[in-house]
Amino acid sequence: MIDPEKVAAHLDVLAKPKGSLGRLEDLAVRLGSIQGTLAPETKPRRLIVFAGDHGVVNDGVGVWPQAVTGAMIGVIAAGRASCSALAAALDVSVTLVDVGSAVSEAPGGGVYRDRRVTRGTASLAHGPAMTPDQFWKAWMAGQAAVADARADGVRLLGVGEIGIGNTTAAAALIALACEQDSDPLVGAGAGSTAETLERKRAVVRSAVARSRTLIEDDPVAAMAGIAGFEIVAMAGAIAAAGDAEMPVVLDGVVSGAAAIVAQAVDPAGLETAIASHVSAEPAHRIALEQLGLEPYLDWGLRLGEGTGALLMMPLLDAAAALLKNVAKLDEVTAGAGST
Repeated sequence: MIDPEKVAAHLDVLAKPKGSLGRLEDLAVRLGSIQGTLAPETKPRRLIVFAGDHGVVNDGVGVWPQAVTGAMIGVIAAGRASCSALAAALDVSVTLVDVGSAVSEAPGGGVYRDRRVTRGTASLAHGPAMTPDQFWKAWMAGQAAVADARADGVRLLGVGEIGIGNTTAAAALIALACEQDSDPLVGAGAGSTAETLERKRAVVRSAVARSRTLIEDDPVAAMAGIAGFEIVAMAGAIAAAGDAEMPVVLDGVVSGAAAIVAQAVDPAGLETAIASHVSAEPAHRIALEQLGLEPYLDWGLRLGEGTGALLMMPLLDAAAALLKNVAKLDEVTAGAGST
């Protein structure tokens, strides 16, 4: 990494008024400083989608059955999901890392990686979602996914997830870490009725209260008690990208919760993170404020799958082109003076 001021100084001598490209210049500074160069690269690039099931789904916190997670694993593996379509359009490879789904038969193809800790978490409505040992296994699965990307020469990462029930876990993690009343942070997720939303709020409220009794003495146990395997794996990936000085683009509320976990485990874990957007889920804005990350898009997105991260890729291409391809002002003025 290099001093952001060095990148900003380079932008200021280009053939344009200072600051005239607004937040694109901020993004260029972020990208250039992370990669440690005034000629950053945005390709090859990869989206890593982490998958996991949540036992709390059986407690009626939403309208979709747990089987939808497995169905979406198959759709992504077949290249037919929303994230697949966007990735193909934007020249992004996709890796699907299953860290905790209940699928009985893994899909074929080169996209899917079976790194399951177990087939879904326990229900956080009745006790800890996972053990600390399971937490660390999921964390290491995320770290391994980044190691694979580095070995393949990837220069830019995006992260996303699938997992019915994971907005319940995300709201709980964000309420715990941000010391917030959980009720206003609980959104509809993939869909809800008035009844399921109230049930979801009650479950999150109780689970957060339980974890708050542990947070001071054993923060990993506190987070493990309310997390999901895909959330913890994504946290491990975010921290690994930071260690590798590789830009990692975050997605929505679930990746916001993962970033909360990454920072709690590794205080330097967010050094290369870029917030793509602010989700329609109410907890996401709170998480980004806590993390000190300012999103670039506010489009009401709430799909997950890394779709928001994918939509940042053209902006990162533009930021890199700005740094690499624009003439300096003194070159332009020297040429004008010689005519």
